Amino acid sequence: MNKMIAGIGALLVTFSVLLFAVCMLISFDFGSYFVCMLLPVGYIMMTAGFCVESDERHRVAAKAAMAFAIIYAVLIFLVYFAQTTSVRLDSLDGQAMKILDYSRGGLFFNYDLLGYGMMALSTFFTGLTIDAKTKADKLLKRLMLIHGIFFFSCFLMPMTGIFSSMQNGGVNVGGVITLEIWCAYFMPVGILSWKHFRNYKEGGHGQQ
Repeated sequence: MNKMIAGIGALLVTFSVLLFAVCMLISFDFGSYFVCMLLPVGYIMMTAGFCVESDERHRVAAKAAMAFAIIYAVLIFLVYFAQTTSVRLDSLDGQAMKILDYSRGGLFFNYDLLGYGMMALSTFFTGLTIDAKTKADKLLKRLMLIHGIFFFSCFLMPMTGIFSSMQNGGVNVGGVITLEIWCAYFMPVGILSWKHFRNYKEGGHGQQ
């Protein structure tokens, strides 16, 4: 049961990232916002799988990974549930729209970046828990550890005011390209995690 749920989570991560990339390319905002609420569901299921299979030496890292995954999920649900409900359906005044509308680069956009910063920390600590014995697991571990570097940019960039140019809304081509690159990077994490759980021996700490 454990590896089945974790494997489903990994597949959900993979397809959520793929659908997000497609929605960004065709400028389907509602679709990209909706998919972003599916991603943390799969990510928590996947991270829980790594947490359960970790041994005593990696227990602190595993629990830290789960804690940061939960913080990530809470922030992301707050941001994108607001986009698909209040921002899309309500007649908000200028100040409220500036705060709530993700595309304006305001408070909720900053919360979004903070959320993905928490995700980056979660992947880093998850990477520490992986006892990599196969080439696929070694690559997965490396991708997760390197992904942790994104925490610093996600956490610090909103403090620089670099996104103030987004206040009038509109499509940010550079931002779309950056997100597409991130999708290309993170999709293999989902695929390799699914492969990991497919081969994981339930009740032990090794590969079949």
